[in-house]
Amino acid sequence: MPSQSRLPIRRAVLLLSGGLDSTTLLALARRDGFEIHALTFRYGQRHASEVEAARRVAYVFGVAEHVVADIDLRMFGGSALTSDVAVPKDRPLDEMGHGIPITYVPARNTIFLSFALAWAEVLESADIFIGVNALDYSGYPDCRPEYIAAFERMANLATRAGVEGTRPITLRTPLLNLGKRDIIQLGLSLGVDYGLTTSCYDPLTDGVACGHCDACLLRKKGFADAGVRDPTRYVST
Repeated sequence: MPSQSRLPIRRAVLLLSGGLDSTTLLALARRDGFEIHALTFRYGQRHASEVEAARRVAYVFGVAEHVVADIDLRMFGGSALTSDVAVPKDRPLDEMGHGIPITYVPARNTIFLSFALAWAEVLESADIFIGVNALDYSGYPDCRPEYIAAFERMANLATRAGVEGTRPITLRTPLLNLGKRDIIQLGLSLGVDYGLTTSCYDPLTDGVACGHCDACLLRKKGFADAGVRDPTRYVST
């Protein structure tokens, strides 16, 4: 009998923070048939518990490979996440989309995507997944559609496969136009256990979430709007 042809492996690099968005993104990419090579960064962030969350998520989803890259952005500072500047607490939700908060890490997504791009070239992958969304976000400039489109154009100018036209790079952002409620509902439909994830910018040393930073407030609102229980452990108040 003739041998059956096998579909080519669709390798993808996926930025995995261990948070709600990137975990949903991973579930979605797996559903769509991609072989996932997950990339997490230990960049000097005060919420380093997200690295352990990323390890848990990568293990549960059985990714092909999980790399934790060490880059210390504390040498530059400029953010409450990489310095001793206080993380803002209890900001009204309607203020979060206006202005750029002190939790913005200068050029973070550009740095992360550059690493992902380099790995994609080595893997001969044309797909990079990033879990940005432009609706329920904290005003970060590198989460906007314009930024994603610009980086994709640059990626195809800067890589051998892009220049030769053999394997154009695509930045995949399926969560871009979804709010937190929609992302949570999507993840639950894909079987995501959000108890594996963490979102807090300023957790206790044991990983318990503060419940008051922008990330915690957006997460709480997302679960409340979705009408489901938030499995996060928050500091008792």
